[in-house]
Amino acid sequence: MKIRESQAALLDVKQVAALLNCSQRHIFRLADAGAMPKSRKLGTLVRWNRLELEAWIADGCPKSTVETGRGVQK
Repeated sequence: MKIRESQAALLDVKQVAALLNCSQRHIFRLADAGAMPKSRKLGTLVRWNRLELEAWIADGCPKSTVETGRGVQK
């Protein structure tokens, strides 16, 4: 059974930008500022958890408590 792109648990920057209706560059700015949920680094890939993003959006996009520097979890 294939998982459709819209149901994926981890989203790339392009998908996150589409979800938030902004540019990919803006997503990286938000991540650098610690203003969104942390991303995950999978090798050279950067991904965001869909459920965390949806919860963050539902809460009104509050500033996350993240250290500066992309907020990447390894």
